[in-house]
Amino acid sequence: MNEKTTEFDIEQVCRLTRRWVEVMVVGENLCPFAASVLKRDQIRFAVSQAQDGAGVARDFLAELALIQQTPEDDIATTLLIVPAALGDFYDYLDALAQCEELITDAGLEGVFQLASFHPNYRFGGVPPDDISHWTNRSPYPMFHLLREGQMSRVLAHYPDPDAIPERNIEHLRALGREGLIARFPPFADYC
Repeated sequence: MNEKTTEFDIEQVCRLTRRWVEVMVVGENLCPFAASVLKRDQIRFAVSQAQDGAGVARDFLAELALIQQTPEDDIATTLLIVPAALGDFYDYLDALAQCEELITDAGLEGVFQLASFHPNYRFGGVPPDDISHWTNRSPYPMFHLLREGQMSRVLAHYPDPDAIPERNIEHLRALGREGLIARFPPFADYC
C-alpha cells in the first residue's frame, strides 16, 4: 500500500497475506487448524477496497453473504483484508465491533465468529512492547470470518484448545522480535 495515495495492488496484498498465513500462522503453528484448509485451498483471501468504515461494513456484509451461501468445502473461512482503511488500531476496533453487530443483526450469531488481526494489534493491559501482541499482528488490518460449526468439530478432536494462546505467546517470546522478523521480514516494516 502507498500510504499517501491509498493505492494498492490487490494481487500483491493477497500474496503477502497468504505468505503470512503460510509462514506465521501455519509455519509457526499459531493456529493448528489452518494447515488443512490452506492445503485444500479453502481459505478465501478477499480484499476490501474501502477507504472508510462504511465501505468496510458494506464489504464485510458482502463477504458474510458469500460465505453463508457457499459450501464449506469451497470456502471454509475468509480473510477480509483492508489495506486502505483502518490503519489506526482503535478505528479498527470500532469496525470490528460493528462487524460483530452485523453478524448478530443478520441472525448469524452462533453460526459465524470473527478473529481479528492488525499490524499494530495490542491486547489491553499488556505493555506495548510485549511480544504477545504479535500473535495477532498481520501485514494489513483484517477480519477473519470463521464458521462456528467447523471450529466446534476441529476443537472436539484437539487436546486442550484453551492452552493455544498461552502456548503461542511462549513460542513467540522464545523466538523474540529478531527471530520473528527473520521468519517473516515484512514484520520489520510495521512491528
